[in-house]
Amino acid sequence: MQHDLVFRLPLLILLGMPAAAQTRIMFSVDWVSPSVGLPACTGTAMTEGDILSPCGGDLGFGALARPEIAIPGGFGGLGLPAHPGCVGHPAGTPCGVEVDAFTQGSDDRFQPNFPISPGDLWFSVDEFAAGIPGLPAPPSLMTEVPAGDASADALINSNALPPAPLPPIAGIGGHVGTIDGDGFISGSGYVYPGWGLIEPNPPVGGAGVFGDNVDALNLEAPPGSGTRYYFSLDAGSTYMDPCSGNTGTSSAAAAGFSPSDVLFSSGFGPTLFAPAFALGLDYAGFGSDDLDALILAENGNGVFEPSNNPYDWLGGSTDMLMFSVRRGSAVIGNPDSVFGLPIEAGDILIPPVVGGLSDYPGIWIAAEDLGLGTVRSGFTGLCGTADDLVAMDHHRPAVRDCDGNGIEDTIDILLGTYPDTNQNGVPDPCEPPTLIATPYCFCPLGPCGNNDPTAGCENSTGAGALLSASGSSSWILDDLVLTVSNMPTFQFGLIFMGTLPSGPSPLVDGLLCVGGNICRYPIQNSGPGGTFSQGTGIVATSATILCPILAGDVWNFQSWYRDPGSPCGFGSNLSNAMQVSFY
Repeated sequence: MQHDLVFRLPLLILLGMPAAAQTRIMFSVDWVSPSVGLPACTGTAMTEGDILSPCGGDLGFGALARPEIAIPGGFGGLGLPAHPGCVGHPAGTPCGVEVDAFTQGSDDRFQPNFPISPGDLWFSVDEFAAGIPGLPAPPSLMTEVPAGDASADALINSNALPPAPLPPIAGIGGHVGTIDGDGFISGSGYVYPGWGLIEPNPPVGGAGVFGDNVDALNLEAPPGSGTRYYFSLDAGSTYMDPCSGNTGTSSAAAAGFSPSDVLFSSGFGPTLFAPAFALGLDYAGFGSDDLDALILAENGNGVFEPSNNPYDWLGGSTDMLMFSVRRGSAVIGNPDSVFGLPIEAGDILIPPVVGGLSDYPGIWIAAEDLGLGTVRSGFTGLCGTADDLVAMDHHRPAVRDCDGNGIEDTIDILLGTYPDTNQNGVPDPCEPPTLIATPYCFCPLGPCGNNDPTAGCENSTGAGALLSASGSSSWILDDLVLTVSNMPTFQFGLIFMGTLPSGPSPLVDGLLCVGGNICRYPIQNSGPGGTFSQGTGIVATSATILCPILAGDVWNFQSWYRDPGSPCGFGSNLSNAMQVSFY
């Protein structure tokens, strides 16, 4: 008999991420996010000025480790002068280091006459976004916002888009969630791999926020020696978000810049890269706009050389720079330089085009084409303004691509290329063996010589009862089945579980090997076959017996049953035990 049922494969296989060695997922959170001030998985307290990454680079499900600090906001990273004094400050207390946008400057260049494939555009919104009703592809803002489960997520475009620049095109926009904040089942019922943040985050104003809000997003190769970091900092204290009521943190001012400037650092402090006026911002005065998301393909010389017209960045003489502006920026509502449309907080913008329709930024991809609501389309967010695009990236190849076909797994599932029967955001063919269970507490020495070294202690059948496991130990699937066999027929018994292994200690005709906090599943009858099972639904039932199983928990299971003809005369016995790790 094989007693060790532990099957483990690397988490990268579970999540289908063969590109992880080439692509690192990086992000930041804002100053009211409760992750601020908590220790990262590597120990140092996180700030709103640090660039974070999933701990160990791995996405996962439930009970995840907190993120790690991929690039510190202080010396050796972004070099923000206020950062040393902000390490350890609690969430909800502004500290002058908030990073609103971030990139390493090697984002994927848009190509002319080349459609934008589903999954090429990554972005995040805040908790007040609502999306455009009626768009397909859940989980989306329409499903996640009511559950407060959107602001810590990463979304991707679910539909193919024509080559940009794109005005609002009716019916073309769409998005789907691809990375969850915490990796637990959402209040909407959807689940997909998470990166270790805190959810939910309902749309409540003020600094007392319940969950995290992603504030920057970047998918690039891990930074090497001498890497330049490009970023933007938060607006001043006179700036007030019309939805949350929160003012800016004055992070840009603390470093001596406008919140509309794009800065760069090689680890020793921020330097101006692209000034606000070159982006068509701050016409209403210094700091009147707040740059909120950033895509950049820098041409390599470290000097900002803005494109004059779309696609002139392909020759390498100019930089491809795109951005969004934060809700409440003065530029919102002014005509863009490409289409003459009013600028919205969900638009992807470019610097003003030469000879354009205005001196303001141009719309590269309208918010509606991503499935985001705007005032101009009549689909406003939860506080009557446009959905706010707070983080974004343009990235190829696919990040989560378990079959290597170049398409994001989320899109493969959406298109029906692969099934996802457990609805966890991972294509079924990419799921590894998932039963993590170890049987123990066999009975080589029974209380009265009723030995059975392959099961529990011998009962009146001449063998010991055997507890075995099948299905998986996935908390999300909840398909674990525990079966007890070799019991006397038509006898009552039950399966119980405890938080700790113990003993073995003689008890009735058997050995007790489960301890700690113990809870019992419902009584069953062994019937004509001398067997009964618990499951599927062990996780769901655990809540009803006041011992809720959570992802990441380890529980120990054993069975007790009646045995009127028991060898030792106590009238009941125990099976072997089983330790199960839920993920």
